[in-house]
Amino acid sequence: MFTAQVRATRRLSPTFQRVTVAGPDLASFDHQGLDHWFRLFLPPEPGAALVLPEVEGRTWWQPYLDLPDEVRPHCSNYTVAGYRSASHGPDGAFDAELDIDVVLHHDHAGQLCGGVAIWATTAQIGSPMGLLDQGVLFDPPSDADEVVLVSDESGIPALRGIVHDLPADTRGRVVIEVPHADDIETWIAPPGLDLAWCVRAVEERRPGRLALSTLREGPAPSPLAYGFVIGESTLATAGRRWLVGAGLAKDRILFSGFYKVEPQERPSTAA
Repeated sequence: MFTAQVRATRRLSPTFQRVTVAGPDLASFDHQGLDHWFRLFLPPEPGAALVLPEVEGRTWWQPYLDLPDEVRPHCSNYTVAGYRSASHGPDGAFDAELDIDVVLHHDHAGQLCGGVAIWATTAQIGSPMGLLDQGVLFDPPSDADEVVLVSDESGIPALRGIVHDLPADTRGRVVIEVPHADDIETWIAPPGLDLAWCVRAVEERRPGRLALSTLREGPAPSPLAYGFVIGESTLATAGRRWLVGAGLAKDRILFSGFYKVEPQERPSTAA
């Protein structure tokens, strides 16, 4: 477990807010690149003290649940969007900085929703946070001859890090769906990697449908490919199902549903 404080927060695009946290504790964080992820702990209310669970080996969940409701911190999973070590803070102390890119979700009334999104846009400089290191998920087999990476906006930090760190001779496809054209980023990718950015329609309620259809319209993967499908739950499960149907073995696919959008209720047709 590491502790840090908010150093800066700024809007990257219509969908993303970047929060930079820093502190001497982060100087020993072993950043592994790729999709290195962590569990983010925030005070239960703005201005409240940060009380973190005791961590022993891999054990932290039960100590977290044992904390009283009034002090138990909010916990969410996030990817390292950037890491810079060997810097000096405003007070001259040696520390490190870590970037967190937060998706800004809005409700049907257009209001910002979600505890982390609200924190990202309103956090005060110096406010505390905790970070439990979880390592890297991206782990292609040694014989993989191509990669197939698919995500909606929630997986952009992970795919960005993976694409940045892939070997120069990597081949394959990357499909990324975003809500706005201004969310599209410029990535430096291996020349054999085809990047497809998809901007979904404003009226589309379920993220991932466009990414999924784009995946299906493309070529079938090599039997020795490695699939990595993340984002909204339906995109992750349906993307895995298509890859399996296209001939890729299940143990060559990592899929993870970061969140779930509930289907819209159909209006009653009763007379």
